Amino acid sequence: MEWEISQVNPKKTIQKGSFRINPDGSQSVVEVPYARSELHLTELLEHVCEKMTEYGEKTDPETHRKTYVRVLSRDGKKLDASATNIDKKVIDDLKSTCEHIVEIHEDELIELFSHETENVKDKLCSKRTDLCDHAVDITHDEL
Repeated sequence: MEWEISQVNPKKTIQKGSFRINPDGSQSVVEVPYARSELHLTELLEHVCEKMTEYGEKTDPETHRKTYVRVLSRDGKKLDASATNIDKKVIDDLKSTCEHIVEIHEDELIELFSHETENVKDKLCSKRTDLCDHAVDITHDEL
């Protein structure tokens, strides 16, 4: 999400507010940066899970902890995928999990990405949801 946001021209704006005319003839419309607007973030969330095909699953040989790493660069070039599981089931599971997270936490994601530029992942994980705590619990249960 942050990378996609960073690709938007910082000068691009969108009008926000009421388009009704006030009694004094003015409108309550303001221009806000498009990159972190609710409209743009909603559009990004609609497509972010499709990008899960660019990732694979890596398992640490010592701890058996699973992590997800990029196997395709943003321009489509293959990256080092040695010791990385990129089979269809892994990608489908990752995409499904992404869709579930977006569906349940869409409001929090939009709120955080609209204001924050740093540590969005940490704030979402530790202050807004139990996503990371749940992942840690799953890892401990599997060990």
